[in-house]
Amino acid sequence: MTRKERAALACKELQKLYPDIGCTLDYSKPYELMFAARLAAQCTDARVNIVTRTLFVKYPDLNAFADADLAELEQDVKPCGFYHTKARSLKEMARKLLDDFGGEVPDTMKDLLSLPGIGRKTANLMLGDVFGKPAVVTDTHCIRISGRLGLTSNKEPAKVEKDLVKLLPPEISNHFCHQTVQFGRDICRARSPKCGECSLSYFCKFFADNK
Repeated sequence: MTRKERAALACKELQKLYPDIGCTLDYSKPYELMFAARLAAQCTDARVNIVTRTLFVKYPDLNAFADADLAELEQDVKPCGFYHTKARSLKEMARKLLDDFGGEVPDTMKDLLSLPGIGRKTANLMLGDVFGKPAVVTDTHCIRISGRLGLTSNKEPAKVEKDLVKLLPPEISNHFCHQTVQFGRDICRARSPKCGECSLSYFCKFFADNK
């Protein structure tokens, strides 16, 4: 079975399981998703959503973030971990969005990557979820599951992204990545995956190799 065929089967089965799945980070404005994604680095989306529930009320716009007292902002995001770096990133991102992009989140990979603290993973999330563009968000779940299914032999995010771009229909690539996140939490866990309950096991390379 070719990787293209495996990818088609994966898309089909994941669509059955999670037809309406989307991003699990809460936001109401484009920049809020970007800020939430920054806070989510090495932190759960559930915890981030708890923090941003009050954070986005206390700092209701980009000017509020840009002008925030850094020490105070650090304490506000402390539950998300790495709070010194993350708080500084939020302030710097807000300032750059205001100064260089008129307060709007840019819609190109190049411009998104020019923002402090933003890598390809978050940039792709913004392109897919906010702007509806083809995007592959290679988080840890997506990387693990793509490898287990035999869609890639790489583990480096940028290389996995490149492999998946060749295999996934552009119009569903972003949706596929959200589906793998939930699938990774529910069934295909890093430790003790529920292979016996998995509807993808009939073509899964990991399952075949570990029978």
